[in-house]
Amino acid sequence: MREPVVAIVGVCAAGKTTLAAGLNAAGIRAYSVPQEHSVVRRLWKHLHPDANILVMLDARWETARRRRPEIRYGPERLEEQRRRLAYARAECDLYLPTDDLSIEDVRQRVLAFIETWKEKERT
Repeated sequence: MREPVVAIVGVCAAGKTTLAAGLNAAGIRAYSVPQEHSVVRRLWKHLHPDANILVMLDARWETARRRRPEIRYGPERLEEQRRRLAYARAECDLYLPTDDLSIEDVRQRVLAFIETWKEKERT
């Protein structure tokens, strides 16, 4: 069975770095990919070709501002990031809005998804 390797993409302040750290602490190889800043449509594939699970995190503008008060751009920049993430959204294995979830909720939902993925890999 292949071991899971998780690439994480999403808009700013959706929780990519925090999730990657939490998954790595749980023994899952995970990478946060700064896809939202790139014009390379499938950057996650180029940076981590060994990744076999793509997770996309999302958050509303209000959530991003609450999580990162230092953000000085407006909601139109978040919409631009979503446009840049359109391929990732279409190809992701798990899409997860994080607005109403705690850090642990996000981590547990992704870990549950990985367990389901592992079960499919075994069969």
